[in-house]
Amino acid sequence: ASMGLVFFVAGLLQAGSSIVSGRLASRIGLLNTMVFTHLPSNALLALVPFMPTLGWAVAVLLARYALSQMDVPARQAYVVAMVDPEERTAAAAFTNTARYVTRPFGALGAGALMEQVALGSPFVVAGVLKIAYDVLIYATFRKVPLPKERAAASLAEATTPLPAPPA
Repeated sequence: ASMGLVFFVAGLLQAGSSIVSGRLASRIGLLNTMVFTHLPSNALLALVPFMPTLGWAVAVLLARYALSQMDVPARQAYVVAMVDPEERTAAAAFTNTARYVTRPFGALGAGALMEQVALGSPFVVAGVLKIAYDVLIYATFRKVPLPKERAAASLAEATTPLPAPPA
């Protein structure tokens, strides 16, 4: 029953993190919301097996769940913003499918790691891989403006009056 309560609270925290995502993205941007909520979430994931007691491990895991879904709405909005309107459904389907197709292989790998290395090793490996993903996403896209931002910059540039010539 106590593990049921842990996962119940985890589900509530995940739902709350999804709700907060929109407000956070409005303040710091979609890419920053994706990366800067996912990164600490994954660091917490990697730390779970190093906790000295079950209570600490559960607390760290719940802290992770409080951040873990903030990237999802931001990622979906980012993907939709980056592609042409006629490609949005396919792009969203592709990114979601890629996430779910790989999960069964993660379970196989986690089982092997628990048998061959240590029970907590899947947490560490998953956290490190997800952190690498976050760093790569940020490095790849941090200087790529969204089409809406490019259009706004072009409009501002086109409507900026030229300075008056010196008299």
